[in-house]
Amino acid sequence: MNFTRWSARLPGTQRRAAARGTGHGVSPAQRGDSVPAARGESDQQLEPVSDDVPALEDFSVREILGSLPGLVALTYGPEHRVAYVNDAYAAAFGPRPPGATVATVCPELAELGLPPLMDQVLRSGKPRTVKSRRTHAGGSYTVTCLPVDTRGTAESGVLVHAADVTDHAEAAERLRASERRHRETAVTLQRSLLPQELEQPDDLRVAATYQPGGTDAAVGGDWYDVITLGAGRTALVIGDVMGRGVRAAAVMGQLRTAVRAYARLDLPPHEVLQLLDGLAAEIDASQIATCVYAVHDPNEGRLVYASAGHLPILVRDEDGTVRRAEEPTGPPLGTGGWLHTSGTIALPPGSSAVLYTDGLVERRREDIDEGVAALERALSGATGSPQVVCDRLLRALGVTAEHDDDVAVLVLQHPSRTGPDAELFHNAALDLLGGVEAAPRARAFASGVLSSWRFPVELRDLGVLATSELVANSLQHGTPPMRLRLRRTDRRLIIEVTDGDDHLPRRRRAETEDEAGRGISIIATIASSWGSRRTPGGGKAVWCEFALPG
Repeated sequence: MNFTRWSARLPGTQRRAAARGTGHGVSPAQRGDSVPAARGESDQQLEPVSDDVPALEDFSVREILGSLPGLVALTYGPEHRVAYVNDAYAAAFGPRPPGATVATVCPELAELGLPPLMDQVLRSGKPRTVKSRRTHAGGSYTVTCLPVDTRGTAESGVLVHAADVTDHAEAAERLRASERRHRETAVTLQRSLLPQELEQPDDLRVAATYQPGGTDAAVGGDWYDVITLGAGRTALVIGDVMGRGVRAAAVMGQLRTAVRAYARLDLPPHEVLQLLDGLAAEIDASQIATCVYAVHDPNEGRLVYASAGHLPILVRDEDGTVRRAEEPTGPPLGTGGWLHTSGTIALPPGSSAVLYTDGLVERRREDIDEGVAALERALSGATGSPQVVCDRLLRALGVTAEHDDDVAVLVLQHPSRTGPDAELFHNAALDLLGGVEAAPRARAFASGVLSSWRFPVELRDLGVLATSELVANSLQHGTPPMRLRLRRTDRRLIIEVTDGDDHLPRRRRAETEDEAGRGISIIATIASSWGSRRTPGGGKAVWCEFALPG
């Protein structure tokens, strides 16, 4: 291989004229040729170009390439035979015999994936570059392959120049690892603020999923919760604090905690949002949050809900029909000056409801109503357990690990029970008419119902005692209409008395000489839990629960 012939013909080189024309050593002026005048110096002649300027052939390309810090290999022919490797290349991978093919003596180029690239360069005559390729030894290189023009031969070649970027690649990998750790920490923080395990009501099947958005370390403000209220009733909440970052997550955590506290007061949904609205403004007036708070009562077969700027609840009936919860919807939390109101939507046995955040349905350059409509179509065909429905909705809406927004989805199902499963759920009710004679009728009714439900004698006696105390309390402090309701689930016995007075009872310490005031204390002592709430139409309900054995 004649290296001088190759090295003198690198891309872009310009040869001086081989013979410099016919007037050797004669200046243009001596030949009578006109010489352009410099600007402002028309009366002066330009100095002739010195004949001592060296030509490119006068430089030693071997010395130039040999002194480069980058790795250089020169190949020729379609088989990429080695013509030359510089000192840096030899120091990194060892010397390479001239004339041998790259495939046999340069495994490092194969590790970098260069032979196909070199073929492209030979065919196209255009340079190609690949960045940060790794070898098995752990080094990283950015490689440029340049076509070599060999006008004096029939074969073309490729100049391979590799820059060692191992330090940069390792630094970038350390940065990526740090970002992954920050990301994992952020997601862990977000998930720690969400329920670690959802409460499972007796009458509903519930599942939820949270998908963090994007790949950055910022956390979002999406949250959800399921709260058992007692007497078989369940509160369901989902919300979204606008923005991302630790501040949004902190506001979310405070709002979620407040929701659980307000839920324990067993207030109507619109009153819970009213309290949250004031709290959100106090926490951070610059943070806006949307929220839906809904309550399910198994005795009524419906959801009572209130919305603060949130997307509508969707309900799928057993036949696949999807209904959308309509107004009322108020402004987001933290805006103030708005009186929220509650709405209702039927949730009969066999139906499902979906609560979700905007990350599930909102897309750039698309109207959000289109996303909600797409979710309705996906929900109409989504069957299976609540967790299966969650997964199917995420897939149908195209939510992946690279999704650019946080997504929270809460699915609840009101199962339609038949056969032995239905035998575990019973209801019985009695209108309490008349005066003091209503109490013995209530005790007799409770005794007969609990016996028919085959409860153990001890539990039956406790149930009759609790019924007597609740009815006596209502007769003494309440107003008509009065009603006794007994409910049995697969896990508990619920006894509830409603009346027309809205003053809620409270537990107090009765003095020794007091003849009354011990009823609620007795209920609190014998029952697993008890509580009271105001009913929407006016009046109150007082209830207690007993856990079933086994």
